[in-house]
Amino acid sequence: MSSFILRVGVCALLLCASPCDACPPPCECSEAARTVKCVLKELRDIPSDIPGYTRTLFITGNHIPRIGPDAFRGLENISTLSLSNNRIGVLESRTFSGLRSLRSLDLSNNQLSVIHPEAFRLDSGGTLQELNLSQALYNRSAVTQLAGSLQGAGAALAGLLRLDLSTNQLVYLPPNMFPTLPGLRRLNLGNNSLVAIKNGTFSGLDLEELDLTQNAFKTFKDDALQELERQARAHILLGENPFLCNCGIEDFATWLNSTTRVADADRLVCDAPHDARNVSLLALGELVLSCHASPSADLALQTSYVFLGVVLGFVGVIFLFVLYLNRKGIKKWIYETRDACRELMEGYHYRYEIESDPRLAQVSTTSSDL
Repeated sequence: MSSFILRVGVCALLLCASPCDACPPPCECSEAARTVKCVLKELRDIPSDIPGYTRTLFITGNHIPRIGPDAFRGLENISTLSLSNNRIGVLESRTFSGLRSLRSLDLSNNQLSVIHPEAFRLDSGGTLQELNLSQALYNRSAVTQLAGSLQGAGAALAGLLRLDLSTNQLVYLPPNMFPTLPGLRRLNLGNNSLVAIKNGTFSGLDLEELDLTQNAFKTFKDDALQELERQARAHILLGENPFLCNCGIEDFATWLNSTTRVADADRLVCDAPHDARNVSLLALGELVLSCHASPSADLALQTSYVFLGVVLGFVGVIFLFVLYLNRKGIKKWIYETRDACRELMEGYHYRYEIESDPRLAQVSTTSSDL
């Protein structure tokens, strides 16, 4: 009797477990691999019945405008979550808070315009290790909200190892953006529009890899070089930037020749001016010497300017003196010229009156006949 009851109980449990672990209709599930895929299913929300066994969840290629804290309720086992290419615009407060096992989060190729300061905060001591935000921001101004969310994540991002911010049209990085990421080792800022690195940009970081390729850097000034120098362990990538090879790039070229941490240094070339295009930055050591004239050359140039000024002043004095000596003749010439011009204008005026009045023209003709 007891064995019969046990069998009935086991069957009941199996029947109950089956719907609990059922796969959401539009998705594909593999219990053996602990994986659920909802790819290109035209979803507008996160499915509410994702199996609890899921460790890897792919929800990509859909149209999900916003995600809130209830989207992943009961999915504490998820360690890898991909939400790329879903046109997500809003991340609400504590969106991922219930994912205490989450280690890798992919939000690439979205349209994030509203990011709550606590969007990345995790409960129960969860720690994210990889965050992919490549081409995830709707516009350049969204980086300010992103900075706030990185700071507001608390301990959830203290163990973050990889952060990808590439292809977001970034023109600047807000100050104090990374101090809450002490464990960050790889930072990808490639394919943006950054023009300068400010003092303190990477404060609090100890990077092993820093990607600054395909930006808008024309050179790196002293404060930027000091900031890069503070990342003592980092392998830095600087390729495909439009470097302007004039006198302003000298300090950068000198630093580039003295460091071994720029992994692609041998591939860095000038983009402008035209006569220096494709010249290696490592070969600029001799070219930039023309930016500095010797002290003797500077003295000779200054002396030349002084001598030229003296000569021009002397010529001007002589000219004024000649005018003074001939002031009477010049005055007479001016009066004669004025009288001649007046007579000429009176003659033109008289001729105009005759031509415009037929009666005066007839009188003039009669007088000539007589």
